[in-house]
Formats: sequence, structure tokens, C-alpha cells
Amino acid sequence: MTIKRCFDPVVDAHTRVLVLGSLPGEASLAHQQYYAHKQNKFWHLVGDVIGVDLVAMDYEARLQSLRAHRVGLWDVVAQARREGSLDGNIRDHAGNDLVALVESLPALEAIAFNGGTAARLGARILGVHARRFTMLALPSTSPAYASMSYAAKRLAWHALAPFVGEGACAGDAHDRGESAESADSVDVNDAARPRKRPSSARH
Repeated sequence: MTIKRCFDPVVDAHTRVLVLGSLPGEASLAHQQYYAHKQNKFWHLVGDVIGVDLVAMDYEARLQSLRAHRVGLWDVVAQARREGSLDGNIRDHAGNDLVALVESLPALEAIAFNGGTAARLGARILGVHARRFTMLALPSTSPAYASMSYAAKRLAWHALAPFVGEGACAGDAHDRGESAESADSVDVNDAARPRKRPSSARH
């Protein structure tokens, strides 16, 4: 098995919510782009949250739009051996230094995990540092997670809405409340359950 490595993080000083995946799949590695598999619904779902048609954009424009809406990207696994793209095949992994990254982001309020593997490993890496942020365990956007409908994933991913750029989210306050409840219900490691920052957190 060859060693697969993650990409550089997509963040800046204004990042308010950091979305963490597990490790780029084969299509993403081949294109050197986050979520490059045509059947992965990441760009559809996040685009729906921020009110922008990310799918219609080229890759650099997508990243620029994410940054403009204060959304960051990275993965919890720095490198690993893996046959194919499935998280279940990850072996001998080394985690990214998530603590160093989140400590470097002054506006960060929330960390969202794309799928159960990312949530489980990410919560373990962050440890007590996770308690400083709102933690969102979201359903995987991968085509391998086909047991959940797109509509249900869309509802869950709207838990990002309170943290994206002002005026960019789609849906009203009622939708945001339902989304957060759906995200909470994802069955992952308890350490990845939503936790709120202290009242001194930046807004």
C-alpha cells in the first residue's frame, strides 16, 4: 500500500468554521483538489448553506468563495496507508496538528467533521481543546455513504449556517435550529458532540 498524504489547509485569519475531512480520496489526490470525486456532494451541500453555486465554479473560485464566507478546510489525517478511497481501509495513520491550526485562527468558533471517521479521529487529536469550540459531527458527503438521503444530509449540513459569512446562509432561523438538531444526532464519539465556547468567545 502506498502512503497517501493530505493537502494544505485552506484557512485565513477570518475563518470562523473549520470543516475537517478524513483523508483525500483517490479522485481528489489525482486532481490535487479537495472533494474532487464527481459524486461527492460536498460542494453542493456547502454551496447550499452559503447561497452560492459552488459546483458551477472552477476550483480556485470555490476556495475563494469558501474563504469569503469564513469557511476553512483541512483533514484530520496527515498521511496514511490506504487501499482505494474508503476510510475503513486507512492504516498506520499520522494525525495532523489540529491543535496548532485552531490556535492560529483568531476568529474560529466552530469545527465541523465531515463523516464519522473524521469526527472520531479529530476529537481524539483535539482532546480538551475541543471544548473551546462548537463541535459539529456531520454526515459524510462521500458517495460511499448512500444510506442517508441528500435531503437529510442537506438539513444536517445547515448546522454550518450560523457560522458562515453574514447574509450568506440559506434558510431561516427555524431551519438553523432543525439543522443543529440533525447534526447532533449523528452517532460518533461522544467527544465530538456539539460544545459551546465560553461567553468570552469572539463573534
